[in-house]
Amino acid sequence: MTALPVSAVGVKVPASTANLGSGFDALGMALSLHDTVSVQVVDGPPGSAQVRVEGEGAGSIPTDERHLVVRVLHKTLAELGFPAPALRLHCENSIPHARGLGSSAAAIVAGVAAGFGLAGIDLRDKGNADRALDVAAAREGHADNAAASLLGGVVVAWQECGRFRAVRMRPHPDVSPVVLVPQAQSSTDATRGLLPERVPHADAAFAAGRAALAVHAVTRAPELLLAATDDRLHQDYREAAWPDTIALVRQLREAGVAAAVSGAGPTVLALPVGGGLPAGIAPNGFRVLHLPVDDAGVRITAQA
Repeated sequence: MTALPVSAVGVKVPASTANLGSGFDALGMALSLHDTVSVQVVDGPPGSAQVRVEGEGAGSIPTDERHLVVRVLHKTLAELGFPAPALRLHCENSIPHARGLGSSAAAIVAGVAAGFGLAGIDLRDKGNADRALDVAAAREGHADNAAASLLGGVVVAWQECGRFRAVRMRPHPDVSPVVLVPQAQSSTDATRGLLPERVPHADAAFAAGRAALAVHAVTRAPELLLAATDDRLHQDYREAAWPDTIALVRQLREAGVAAAVSGAGPTVLALPVGGGLPAGIAPNGFRVLHLPVDDAGVRITAQA
């Protein structure tokens, strides 16, 4: 193993929304809400870390080597052939935790990107980006959120021959995401436990058609988003976990607004024509955020 060629990097990573209706574990979109991480190699015991957290998660997440970004960063460096150094991190978090906006995927992507940055490996190279995606998605178990945060734009993600892959697409300029974020938090693992092992063939066929339509709608024909974001595959099964979320999705859809659960919830993703919600919809307990699509994905800068 050799010493790291870069001693300090900054990382800016966007939030993400996944599924876009029926595209379960396959479709994702990056959103203009960001976490930033400054990483510096310092003197100290190998593998140790000092972490300062501001914003989301401050006071409730580890501030040492147990921090998710640090754990992923050290693992990434090991896979790249570098030892785990002592680190100092400053995290400024804007992505709400456990709300279905990809906060854990963003932290994982931040750790992977920081590891590649410290190793002096350029993620603008497609081969390097593919490798980084596989490292990040392997930690999550699926690639939709991680690919969106890494690549930006809209992504289609899949697994092939044991590796995670994704393609990035540019969204139509009229796609104007609005997220409605409740105070309640949700565990992805817990809500996945509500899903059945099997679904009716008719529902699977419905989901396949709507997921395919979503790709066309979000990139070429946003007027089809209402139909494209309909779902029978997973959302209704999760209603017991967050009935207010499902009720808001139905209310928006009845008003003609394309809406779906964002990732594992409980945030709601809306894609209204013109970017505004209809008059009369005032969701109690939900914070409304207008978040344009982030087209750049993760940004890495070398620091002095």
